[in-house]
Amino acid sequence: MYRFPTRRTFLRAAGFGSALVPAAALAQHTFLHGLPPELLDSAICRASFGESVVLPQKRALKLTWNATAICTVGVSVAKEKGYFEKHNLDVELINFGGSTDQLLEAIATAKADAGIGMALRWMKPLEGGFDVKIVAGIHGGCMRLFATEQGGIKKIADLKGKAIGVTDLAAPDRNFFSIMLHQAGLDPNKDVEWKVFPGDVLPVALKKGEVQAFALGDPLGWLARDRDGLFEVANNLSGDFGHRTCCVLGIRGALIRQEKPVAAALVQSLLEAQEWVSTNPDAAAAIFAPYAKAPADKLAAMLRSHTHHHNPLGGDLREQIAVYATELKSVAVFKPSTDVQKYAARVTADVLA
Repeated sequence: MYRFPTRRTFLRAAGFGSALVPAAALAQHTFLHGLPPELLDSAICRASFGESVVLPQKRALKLTWNATAICTVGVSVAKEKGYFEKHNLDVELINFGGSTDQLLEAIATAKADAGIGMALRWMKPLEGGFDVKIVAGIHGGCMRLFATEQGGIKKIADLKGKAIGVTDLAAPDRNFFSIMLHQAGLDPNKDVEWKVFPGDVLPVALKKGEVQAFALGDPLGWLARDRDGLFEVANNLSGDFGHRTCCVLGIRGALIRQEKPVAAALVQSLLEAQEWVSTNPDAAAAIFAPYAKAPADKLAAMLRSHTHHHNPLGGDLREQIAVYATELKSVAVFKPSTDVQKYAARVTADVLA
């Protein structure tokens, strides 16, 4: 199995590539433990995403996001802290509540210019040919699988023959934990039963025994775990998934082809905001709290558990998407005939190259 990080990630961390992670983040992650101390200096580890793109005149853009999902905290931070303005962008935020197909169609047809979403929700619809390119990973973490402390489910393999609650059958956490089930030797389409409930009902379904586990993203998942004393069986940073991205930025293909500097300015704005989130989780949580309607201290704890400093770009991003595509083939989400390398090359773009 392919394991992240790649060699390019190490080079970036050492200051030789286009995306540096902060010193605090380097110190926290064991995969960089062997770096010489001088590379942990805060001045050297300042975020850099290529030469800064400042547009010659103000450019209006429409960006879709899910305003209640803590994954998208960088969007509110970019707006509040002036990262969009720094790159001369006037960004209108659209809290989109429709289906993924509707969202991607809206971006592809210029009703919006870009959007933040979950890779494992977008990837299957993108197989159909929407003209939307994934250009950056935003963060990792936030999808969680829970059971009761007394239920006897302590690892993924214990789910054989059990019912798992999800918010919908195309949900990214359903796809992700299907991959984990497959890797544990189970058939996610035969060895477990998937049941659909609204997010706020999933903990109730668990208590009633209608499901024996459920998958839910932050902030709802985190809050339910703490409130109900649930056991967290796994999350999408478990094991070999520790350096995967889950939330991504997608941009309209025509915008990239016709106005690449605009696309680059948007990427830089958001990734600089992500860098700020990773080093200022308490302040970022305070900015986002009015959207999530959750306590700022809980949101800050969630942010510390995510990897908002980990933002794959270019070849790294394309490689991660190809690995996800291979895994989605293994659980019958993608067609067996899909060429994952061609797919990954088609749905990604490097706007900072």
